[in-house]
Amino acid sequence: MRTERNLTRLDRVFARLDREPERPADIDVPKMSRHRVVLFGATLAFYVAIVWAVAITSWLVRFDWQVMFFRPYQQWPEIHAFLDYYVVLGQRGPTAVMVAAWLGWRSWRQHTLRPLLTLGASLLLLNITVGAAKLGMGRLGPHYAITIGSNEMGLGGDIFPSGHTANAVVTWGILAYLASTPRARRWLSALSAVTSLGVGLTTVYLGTHWLSDVLLGWAAGLLILLALPWVEPLIARAEAGLFTLRDAWRARRGRTAPAPASSPVGAPVMVTQPTGVDEEVPARETVGTARSPRAPVYLAPGPHLARSERTPVTPVGSRRPPHADRVPRATTTTSARPLTGG
Repeated sequence: MRTERNLTRLDRVFARLDREPERPADIDVPKMSRHRVVLFGATLAFYVAIVWAVAITSWLVRFDWQVMFFRPYQQWPEIHAFLDYYVVLGQRGPTAVMVAAWLGWRSWRQHTLRPLLTLGASLLLLNITVGAAKLGMGRLGPHYAITIGSNEMGLGGDIFPSGHTANAVVTWGILAYLASTPRARRWLSALSAVTSLGVGLTTVYLGTHWLSDVLLGWAAGLLILLALPWVEPLIARAEAGLFTLRDAWRARRGRTAPAPASSPVGAPVMVTQPTGVDEEVPARETVGTARSPRAPVYLAPGPHLARSERTPVTPVGSRRPPHADRVPRATTTTSARPLTGG
């Protein structure tokens, strides 16, 4: 009796990986819905409120100083070594390489450049917006603070908002944004939220950022993720342009590629007149130098003659002149020879 083995989850994953790569018929591209617009507006209002609260040195700044004087890295020193490594999940270089490797594999499997182009667009927006905010507000970090109780803004710093936190929100959130199923999108959204939350609190624990820096970093990263549907048309045009360039390059390579080694030498090829001539006249050109064929050999008709009965013929092309006084052997006799003796 034949029994079938139940496939495990890992077997199903490898079965999907063994399929031939193909471009999905319909790629789910998020639209700028009303719900997303409301979330974008609420996050933008939160962003402006945090900046205003820090600028006027409100209760949020006083709370920043209280957390700094609490010194969490001294309260819980046993987790310091682990958090030193965990904070790397918010650094732009390592996280961008890891996520780009995964999205590059997805681009190859699905024959589309959208995952990589979306990652590139989000990181570009992150560098522009967060970098401009850092340089514009110039806030100093806790380790470099000068006046106790002040907001430390406009002093040449670059920590407001938190770049680690914003990068964690964008880099890991892009996986949820590009998820192919609603279930995967929900799980990846929760995972990216927990990861970015942990990265932000880790920077507060290590004393490299104020708590308000982390709040503004969360808002900055979320704004970029919510605004990505507005960038989707540009991503689609960029993908189409890159594919057009690829096809043109392949066509140019195909026209200028040399003849394959298996093609016979001397095969005729079509040669046309250069551009500017009214009519193209095909001509034949022989590739390479072919050996001249041998002259055909014709057998003489009739019965085979003995050597003594053949008529001597001067070979074609021979330099030896013909001998008119030479008599064929068949007509010679012993009496015709002169007798010599002594």
